[in-house]
Amino acid sequence: MADTRLRDQIDTGPIFTDEHAIRLNRMFRGSSTHEMLASVIDDGLAGQLTTVSSFGAESAVLLHLIAQVKPDLPVLFLETGKHFPETLDYKAKLVAKLGLTNVIDLHPETADLEAKDETGLRWSYDPDGCCEIRKVIPLAKALAGYDASLTGRKAFQNTERAQLPRFEIDNSDAAGRLKINPLIDWKPDDIQAYFEEHDLPRHPLVADGFPSIGCAPCTHKVAPGEDPRSGRWQGWDKTECGIHKPGEEPFL
Repeated sequence: MADTRLRDQIDTGPIFTDEHAIRLNRMFRGSSTHEMLASVIDDGLAGQLTTVSSFGAESAVLLHLIAQVKPDLPVLFLETGKHFPETLDYKAKLVAKLGLTNVIDLHPETADLEAKDETGLRWSYDPDGCCEIRKVIPLAKALAGYDASLTGRKAFQNTERAQLPRFEIDNSDAAGRLKINPLIDWKPDDIQAYFEEHDLPRHPLVADGFPSIGCAPCTHKVAPGEDPRSGRWQGWDKTECGIHKPGEEPFL
């Protein structure tokens, strides 16, 4: 049962604090992922809630979990204009299969593209600047309308994510936005088993050696045994798109 005192506090305004996150982590200690999601969504504990999805290698798992509870939950997709065609096809396939009814495409501002990336080649000499225009700015504007967001991060993905809790505060701005990591304690075997149990389609590029999939110009194949994210921004001292602190990128 939801903690009504916490809900009453949250109803007084959109700003969450570390105390809220601590109480939520305690409240759902021992709960299954589905139980936690259902309670958070149905009881409105997170206020205005959304999720951000890249429709990447493992995105189907969280999207399937969400669709079972609330298929019209807003799903934000950064339409950077640089995606693999396979990603866009996969997105359409997943949306139809899961019955998602509120997928919102976020586009970079035309003025920003004209002023800072007229040739469309900024990724080749300034990948941080490209991500800023095509990801960071559009997402920041969209998230301003929400109190909390779901992510697909998992502890096994890298050392920075190893100690992340289910609930935390997004300190990237002053909004006091809640960040929820439903899959943080899932292992690779759990992900694979979920795909098989629910007959979820796989991103077609995974079988071609792309375990982590971003924009086409900045994503390369990964050799067996290598870090799954080593194919992102190869040759650059860059491991995240810039939306969050290192290790906090929600895209899969």
